[in-house]
Amino acid sequence: MTLRHPVDRGGSERGRFAELAERASHFTSSPSFFTLCLALVALFIAVHLAHLPLDIQLLAGHFMSAVTLLLLALLKNSELRAEHAIQRKLDALAAALLESREGQGGKAAEDLRKAIRLDEET
Repeated sequence: MTLRHPVDRGGSERGRFAELAERASHFTSSPSFFTLCLALVALFIAVHLAHLPLDIQLLAGHFMSAVTLLLLALLKNSELRAEHAIQRKLDALAAALLESREGQGGKAAEDLRKAIRLDEET
């Protein structure tokens, strides 16, 4: 277990969890995921309204909780990676603007070039 930022955990390579989190983020923003969620909620309500045995009602509730917890972990990871990429881009922009204002050329312009596609790498 580590308490470091997700971007700092795996070095320059994206791990399997990062790839999974990215795909989960794309899937959860799709209309098909919304439809799936509506179906799960409808199933949950139908199980309760049908007065099925308590075991089945609890199973439906536990399933909804498990899906929620998994999505929370995956989406939070993806959010932190995007946040880190945006911050690095802003830092590169600020450094390039400062160098340009001071009439210096150098490292900031190269950092800015590297930061342009940073969100796709992290």
